[in-house]
Amino acid sequence: ILRGRKGVGMKEEDVRREESKGVGDKAPLSSEKKEKKEQKLSSFLLRVGSGIVLLLLLFLILPRGGMLLLAMNYLLSLLACYELLKCFSLEKDRLAFFPFLFITFHYYALYRDRHAETVLLVLYFVLCSMNYVFHYPKKNIREIGLYFLAFPYTGLLFSYIYQSRMLMHGAILVWLIFLSSWAADSCAYAAGMLFGRHKMTPVLSPKKTWEGAVGGILGAFLLTYLYGLYFSVKQQGLFHSPLKLALSVAVASLFSIVGDLTASGIKRDFGIKDYSHLIPGHGGILDRFDSVLFTAPIIYYALVFFVQ
Repeated sequence: ILRGRKGVGMKEEDVRREESKGVGDKAPLSSEKKEKKEQKLSSFLLRVGSGIVLLLLLFLILPRGGMLLLAMNYLLSLLACYELLKCFSLEKDRLAFFPFLFITFHYYALYRDRHAETVLLVLYFVLCSMNYVFHYPKKNIREIGLYFLAFPYTGLLFSYIYQSRMLMHGAILVWLIFLSSWAADSCAYAAGMLFGRHKMTPVLSPKKTWEGAVGGILGAFLLTYLYGLYFSVKQQGLFHSPLKLALSVAVASLFSIVGDLTASGIKRDFGIKDYSHLIPGHGGILDRFDSVLFTAPIIYYALVFFVQ
């Protein structure tokens, strides 16, 4: 057959040489496939391992609350702020200390049991505007807008984890933040794999589907209802209406999708894959907590005004 393809006049040695070339070409391809499979498996195991460590830290710190949680929350905000400024290429700018300073003011107010979010936000906006005016045209409105995003996004939103924990029955209720974000995300992933057909945002996040989003919301609703029912039975009617808890988490899980897509959009706009490599297999703080940033305030205000 080989002689028929290459020519009738080929010698036997030439035929053997051609056969050995064919085997040699296939070998690198098979080894490349094996390497890719091994890389995928190792990255998956790394992701699972670091995720387990992260969950263990949360299980250790969240139930205790108090100063330990406040310190952890403050550290997360500082790291997230640095990641965001680095994404904007502003981490070495003279004004880079500004959002860190106001994040510190905010957590100090929480330490003193004061809520100064509105005052700090207004003052931060005024000072950012003053910096723009006095350094124009060296400073442009785009840069000032990026600075203005840093403080509320990484400072205020993150702090609602601590604030939710400090509510009455906060040791139980704070987990609703993660049920509406991480648990909803897992349910959405499973539903998308099984039933996903219609793309939600083909350009921004091609793998997200409307079916996955609905599955995530329904999954979070069901898990939270069972969660509330369990503690109502265990602690003699701790929650008068597990349905209210489930509805609150369902609404928050809708915003968790917005939080995830917001972080993805920022990364795409600035041409980066991950905010950092702080958490192996996950990326940075903002990569892992992007949805939590949006669910935490929703859960907090739902607990204050709707559930309790």
